[in-house]
Amino acid sequence: MRLWLALAMSFSLGAAFAQTTDEAAWKPRTGDAWVDAALLDTNAYAGRHRDAFVDELARYQSAPRALVEEALAGGAMPGDVYFACAMAQALGRPCRELLDAMAADPEAGWEGVLRDLDAGHAPDALGRVKRGIVESYARWARPIQPDAVPRRQTSGR
Repeated sequence: MRLWLALAMSFSLGAAFAQTTDEAAWKPRTGDAWVDAALLDTNAYAGRHRDAFVDELARYQSAPRALVEEALAGGAMPGDVYFACAMAQALGRPCRELLDAMAADPEAGWEGVLRDLDAGHAPDALGRVKRGIVESYARWARPIQPDAVPRRQTSGR
C-alpha cells in the first residue's frame, strides 16, 4: 500500500512538472535576474552532480530527501526544486507547498507563485535565498559573483 501511495504521489507531482522539463525553454521568473541566472546554472550542476545536489537540499534547506528525489524523478527542474525548498525554508513553509503551488500555475513563474501565496515577507526571504545560493556554491566549489545590487534595492520587491 505504501509503495502504491508513493508511486501515485510521484506520478502526480511528475505530471504537474512535465511541462517544465525542457531546460532550454525553462525560465524561473523569480523577479530577480541574479537569482534566475543562478538557478539556470543550478540545473547544469545538478545534472552532473545529482547526489550532491540532493544532499545540499536535504542538509541545508531542510528539504525532505524523498520529496527532492520525487520532484526530480517527476521532471521538475533542479532550479525549481532548489528555489522552492530554499524559499520555503525562508518563509517557514513546507517545500511541498511551494512545489505544489508552482505545479498548479507554472505560467505564473516564481514571482507570481509567491504573490499568490501572499508571501508578505518575500523581500527579506529572497535575500536569505540569495545568501543561501552563495553558500551552496561555496560548498560545491563553484565560482559565483555575489549579487551586486544593494540590499535596499531588493527589499522593496
